[in-house]
Amino acid sequence: HTLRALCGPRPGLALLSARCSLWAGIGTEYRSSHSLDKLYPPRQDKAAARAPVRRAGGEREGRARGGVGSRLTVSYSRSSGPGGQNVNKVNSKAEVRFHLESADWIPEAVRQNMALMHRNKINRAGELIVTSEESRYQMRNLAICLEKIRTMVTEATEKPKVVSKETTQKLIERVEKMNRERLRQKRIHSNIKQSRKADFD
Repeated sequence: HTLRALCGPRPGLALLSARCSLWAGIGTEYRSSHSLDKLYPPRQDKAAARAPVRRAGGEREGRARGGVGSRLTVSYSRSSGPGGQNVNKVNSKAEVRFHLESADWIPEAVRQNMALMHRNKINRAGELIVTSEESRYQMRNLAICLEKIRTMVTEATEKPKVVSKETTQKLIERVEKMNRERLRQKRIHSNIKQSRKADFD
């Protein structure tokens, strides 16, 4: 009986094993609030193209679920910031790039404006590159990169304000007034210097 009790099934171990399996299943479904599929919700179209998202060095991180996220290439590298526990130890710096000319999710006119406004961020391959190392966390830096792209698109979408004739005339008058005042002060200063020179002679 003693040997059978030792070798037989233990209810406590079975319950612990079941709980571990349950938590393992829950852990695989967890997604950060900064993950790509939450920052850029997937399209309803099931035929949307899917592209692998890669880490630095070509290691696959996963696949973005359609939408804008599938058009972006995400990689991580070590931060170059000063000091800190994670600097030069953890790949916390995030980099997001995409081919600007073929980014059909951005209107063509907006893409042209972005190419002019951010030409120093576009490489020879035509990819717009955005980076962030502000945070010590990968997903936070990824969220900052995506927000930068949103801001770029918004700024390139805004139309330049049309200045009215009245405003233009006021600006011209203001500049002319400033020039007259500058010349007047210059003459006063010159007269003072001349008077000092005459007194010295």
